[in-house]
Amino acid sequence: MPADDFAFLHGEWTIANRRLKTRLADADDWEEFLSSASVRPLFGGAANIEEIHYPDDGVSGLTLRLYDPVRDVWTLNWATSADGRLFPPVQGGFRDGWGEFYGDDEYAGTPVLVRFVWSGISPGSARWEQAFSVDGGATWELNWIMDFSRTA
Repeated sequence: MPADDFAFLHGEWTIANRRLKTRLADADDWEEFLSSASVRPLFGGAANIEEIHYPDDGVSGLTLRLYDPVRDVWTLNWATSADGRLFPPVQGGFRDGWGEFYGDDEYAGTPVLVRFVWSGISPGSARWEQAFSVDGGATWELNWIMDFSRTA
């Protein structure tokens, strides 16, 4: 797993978001909105920092991605301006243009296994998906999709 796996993400992006309003309730109530992101490399590409802005909510988010060459794994760390809290990280990597990252967290007091997937990667676009599992990964609820389009 090279340290530049996330090089595709460096730069400016417009993001079409599709997010499940009610999670872990077998719901189908999706909301759609736009956001923008700026991603810059650190440590020669072995890390990057992303700042994302959700103008409708007045909230910003931050992702710090770090590559560990000893363990050959990426760690993704997320925080929002809404609560100033660093969420538990997800870890993983890429294979054949597909990235999968997993971590333990909780949602509304319920322990969840979190999965992030990166796919559809091209010079001008990428897709990120988030899903939760309450049964150790046997089943997944997809609850957020972000379609990234590079800003000229």
